[in-house]
Formats: sequence, C-alpha cells, structure tokens
Amino acid sequence: MFPVYPLICLSAAITLDNLQALYSKIMKRADTKVHYSSHSSWIIIACLFLFSSLSVSRTFCLIKGYRAPLDVYAELSNISENREIHRLATSKHVNVCVGKEWYRFTSSFFLPNERWHLRYIRSEFKGLLPQPYKSGSDGTRVLPPYMNDMNQDEPMHYVDIQHCHYLIDLDLNQESPLEPRYSQKTDQWKVITEYKYLDNARSHRFLRAFYIPFISEKHCMYVNYNILQTTRTKSKNLK
Repeated sequence: MFPVYPLICLSAAITLDNLQALYSKIMKRADTKVHYSSHSSWIIIACLFLFSSLSVSRTFCLIKGYRAPLDVYAELSNISENREIHRLATSKHVNVCVGKEWYRFTSSFFLPNERWHLRYIRSEFKGLLPQPYKSGSDGTRVLPPYMNDMNQDEPMHYVDIQHCHYLIDLDLNQESPLEPRYSQKTDQWKVITEYKYLDNARSHRFLRAFYIPFISEKHCMYVNYNILQTTRTKSKNLK
C-alpha cells in the first residue's frame, strides 16, 4: 500500500489544478497574460482548510474514543510491579487472556516480560487466530503449528478460561454464551483497571469518526475497556 500514497497525493494535486482551470473557464476569467491559478487560489486554500480540519478532527476522535487498548496494555507493566494486585510469584508464568478483543492486541512488547503470555479463550469469532513467532534467528520463517490456509478455526489455539490470570475485555451491554459480561461475574473476576472506549453501535455515525467539541459528547456513548483479574489468585502465591 505504501507506494500508492504518493500517487494519491499526485492525483489530488492534478485534480485541484484541473478544478482551478475549470473554474477560470466557467467564470470566463481566462487571460493569456495572467495564469488561471491567480484567480482561483481560494480553491486550494479552501481544500487545504477542509482537509486539515477533518484530519485534526479524526485524530482527536481516535485519541479520545479509541485509545483505550493502548492504555490497557501499557498498564500491564504497572500491574506486574504492584504487589498489592499481582500476588503471583515472580517466577510464575502469567496468562493474559483475550476473547472477542483478540484483534485489538497491540504487540507482545506491551507484555511485562517473557513470563507473561497472551492466550485466547473462546468467543463468537470462528476464524484462524494469529500465533507468536518462534524464538531463534529464523523465527519469522518457521510456520507455527496448528495453522491452515483456509482461515478455519483451530481448537488448539484456545485455553480454558480457568487457566487465565488476567482477562482483557470490552464491557458491552449485549452478551452471548461465548461472550458474557465478565465484569458482572464478580464471583470469578474483578475489574482492576478500566478505560473509556467509544461504543460504535450506540453512537452517531459521523461523530463516532470525527470529533467536534461539545457536540460529540452529547451524541457518543462510551463503555469500559477492562483489565480483569481472576478471583482465584490467592495471596499464598506471593513469594
């Protein structure tokens, strides 16, 4: 895709130039002594202003409405160092599980250390899930086990939720047997960190994509993006 971007810029420049020429022709301002762009520079200014405004609006919308996954995964390092929360022995392997939120996992670099692992639990998604690279110099060339080229679900990629120490989940109002509201299961999970995330389904179509001060707040709805800890973790695991 990257080679296409310069061509998009070139096409935009050619289009604007043609618009200027068309405007001068329609307004009958063609003058052999004066270039047509001198009469239509306002078109360039208007387009640049519109493009800049939409770009800034889109950027603010992404920061305000959709940055929760970045904040959540960055918080894992703080949790790993907080002995009031993370009571497992430092030598113990930790499973951070995701269900329907698997595709918003940013990078393994956000996991505190090599003993923290991303695991998948069952959700309504029925395709092939990504797997970590193998260790070693040729790790990116080695095909992980239990993969296929048909995007078919692979049962070996999942773990039992009983093996999860932490769970990352978006707390939507709707639920299903495979995607329950884990935050409501207080006998099994407790919320230790939450950030606001924009709920697309209940927000205005335009305002969920572009931020307008004072207006977006009235027409956009937010839900919690949570880090949950299993209640099975006991203080006796702390060493």
